[in-house]
Amino acid sequence: QVQLAESGGGLAQAGGSLRLSCAASGRAFGSFPMGWFRQAPGKEREIVAAINWSGDMTHYADSVEGRFTISRDNAKNTLYLQMSTLKPEDTAVYYCAARFTGNYYYTTQGQYDYWGQGTQVTVSS
Repeated sequence: QVQLAESGGGLAQAGGSLRLSCAASGRAFGSFPMGWFRQAPGKEREIVAAINWSGDMTHYADSVEGRFTISRDNAKNTLYLQMSTLKPEDTAVYYCAARFTGNYYYTTQGQYDYWGQGTQVTVSS
């Protein structure tokens, strides 16, 4: 079993920055492909960024490309999402997710096995 806990959400102004963290406990974090998803009110959950187990392959949604950076520290069992140049449309609940196996990154919800509870990010204009 794997437990994921997000932190670092909050209120930011447009143009500002936040860094989200996802602490993993349980099984071997270093072997899991990971991802960040978000869900805004009234919208479906969508991929934000994804990373393979070693951290050398990443994927970003077009809407965050160049503004967000996904990274991981396997020694600390932690996944990060550095968010810069925030926009009001980035307002959402952000979730981290882990996939039990795989050598690549994965971009759809159904490809992930474990989910955190989410952390709220609100960007004011």
